[in-house]
Amino acid sequence: MRSLVFRQLFDTAGSSTYTYLLADRPGGDAVLVDPVVEQVDRDLKLVEDLGLKLKYVVNTHCHADHVTGSGLIKRKLPGVRSVIAKDSGAKADVHVAHGDRVEFGDAFLEVRATPGHTEGCLSYVCDNMVFTGDALLVRGCGRTDFQGGSAETLYDSVHAQIFTLPDDTVVYPAHDYKGHRSSTVGEEKRLNPRLSKSKAEFVEIMGNLGLPYPKKIDEALPLNLVCGIQEE
Repeated sequence: MRSLVFRQLFDTAGSSTYTYLLADRPGGDAVLVDPVVEQVDRDLKLVEDLGLKLKYVVNTHCHADHVTGSGLIKRKLPGVRSVIAKDSGAKADVHVAHGDRVEFGDAFLEVRATPGHTEGCLSYVCDNMVFTGDALLVRGCGRTDFQGGSAETLYDSVHAQIFTLPDDTVVYPAHDYKGHRSSTVGEEKRLNPRLSKSKAEFVEIMGNLGLPYPKKIDEALPLNLVCGIQEE
């Protein structure tokens, strides 16, 4: 897919979320991965500027730190369909599960179930890229102490579904807090300070993080369960 259009966009509103725009070709069918409500106008302007046809807004999981832009995008651009894991418990036009494909033109996202951060976490593989949500971050991973999280499950998910990809597969996470934009599967297998350890060591690390309660969870989670926007 040498003609694949790809853009990595950053949320400057405070969540440090990456949103990804992919299209099968210039002027072709497109998807947005993990849109943020505050950045909807920016994202749709880019879609328009590039002459793309947005087909799907896709979420890696039901986020707790920001409100998804999926619902607002659907209001502004009728015909766009929202996608999330069946196991997330969230509303969407399309519920997907492990092994499914989200097709856009001649390209597709391969759905891989990677629960552990939440019960409904997915990673999406496209060409030589994997969009890992919070399951795998650059030199880190998502917390496992709420939303049905499990350190044991996350370890197994990442090792079975992400670390089995070719080492040169580019890892694009849902967030970064230290200025990194991407990594590779090979790098994370060797250098991730959590997931390169044994399972027992990983479980101990995750059990002793002592992280504060997410600041926006009480606002974001209820909205994200209904596609990010309350029906009027």
